[in-house]
Amino acid sequence: MSKVRIDVAVSLDGYMAGMNQRVDNALGDGGESLHEWMFELEAFGRMHGDPDASGITNENTRWVEDMFEGVGAGVMGRNMFGGHPGPWDEPAWEGWWGDEPPYRCPTFVVTHHEREPLVKGDTTFYFVTEGVEVAIERAKEAAGGLDVSMHGGPSTINQALAAGLVDEMIVHIAPVFLGSGERVFTDLGSTLPKLEQIEAVGGPGATHIRYRVTH
Repeated sequence: MSKVRIDVAVSLDGYMAGMNQRVDNALGDGGESLHEWMFELEAFGRMHGDPDASGITNENTRWVEDMFEGVGAGVMGRNMFGGHPGPWDEPAWEGWWGDEPPYRCPTFVVTHHEREPLVKGDTTFYFVTEGVEVAIERAKEAAGGLDVSMHGGPSTINQALAAGLVDEMIVHIAPVFLGSGERVFTDLGSTLPKLEQIEAVGGPGATHIRYRVTH
């Protein structure tokens, strides 16, 4: 059955990115430390389009391989696509994800500013100005019965949780404190999501927890 699922890396104090995010510092100060457990994996290189990627295999590998397994469409916020909350410049910047983003499926970007679809490799970014609910609805239609992955950022994830639109959460907790930045799982409204823990696995540099959202 198709699910809307969140898959995010966070610090122990709940941040998905540090302060001072900018074009040349996408994750903000200290933000890359949330993903160090991924960078050494052979699976991470393959995910980013290198079929001959070198690297190791360990307890974290399955969690990287599962990020896009069974996913038919994705949703992200404007800041995760490429920052800059204001109107698109001309020529509009094509985001942080390079010529071959790892998503390889229709990906719907929540933004206040209209823009034509952008094709990058096997990923097409569609820009949705009607809010996160419409973005998820369009993603479900595009997914063709597969899952929809909420990639981020924190604001978009928080809105989806507050609206009761999420079925599953996978949280990768890195053993670091960022102290400030963009925090996830806040401002969720008066009716907080209820969670059932399905799985918890410790790996080098991260603890992986899967939850079912029972609403």
